[in-house]
Amino acid sequence: MQFWGLGRLLIAVGAAGAIAGGGWIYAGQWQPPIEQYAVQGVDVSAATGAIDWYVARGDGVDFAYVVATQGDVSRDAAFERHWRALPVAGVRRGALHLYAPCRPGTEQADHFNATVPRTADALPAAVAFELDPACIPAPTRGAMLGEVKAFLARVERHTGKPALLRASPAFEAQYRLSEGIDRTFWALRAFREPTYLARGWRMWQANPIRRVDGIERPAHWNVVAT
Repeated sequence: MQFWGLGRLLIAVGAAGAIAGGGWIYAGQWQPPIEQYAVQGVDVSAATGAIDWYVARGDGVDFAYVVATQGDVSRDAAFERHWRALPVAGVRRGALHLYAPCRPGTEQADHFNATVPRTADALPAAVAFELDPACIPAPTRGAMLGEVKAFLARVERHTGKPALLRASPAFEAQYRLSEGIDRTFWALRAFREPTYLARGWRMWQANPIRRVDGIERPAHWNVVAT
């Protein structure tokens, strides 16, 4: 009896594992329908691993945002390599800055401008906003909006284009960035359309773990609203 009870348990565990494994595979392949979102692409960094952009383009990557800088001192190790390779492969390119809530906006902007060349083919610069538990005391909303506006003024003079702002749900809940900054927004929500922004969104990171041919590790998959 104990033997058969153990057998049933192992079968149940195996079935649950197979279901979970199947769900993981499906999640890694899922993307919003191309009929609804004709333009789709990725955002990547050095952590995404090696990338063959020719192969990725063949798997539906129309554009790529590449992390360039974080805060006012850090540069992504893979940025320059990807920045050069993307236009050669026929993939549209954009640079992404990871905003540090406790650092001055002007210093972050100068760091980004020194890292990212101004090129006519580039997509609008993107800025990602996340809460930082180490940022103590956290800036007030008024102070945050002031620093972000100072950052944008310098970056947009450099790039010649209005920036694209990516705010996490937690950051938006605390600072209501989409109410205070008149820009286009990029929203985050895995597998379901986001609804947390005051002014809607232009781009949506729909799958943070999508497997893409030519990309070593799971990439963040994004779509553009038309």
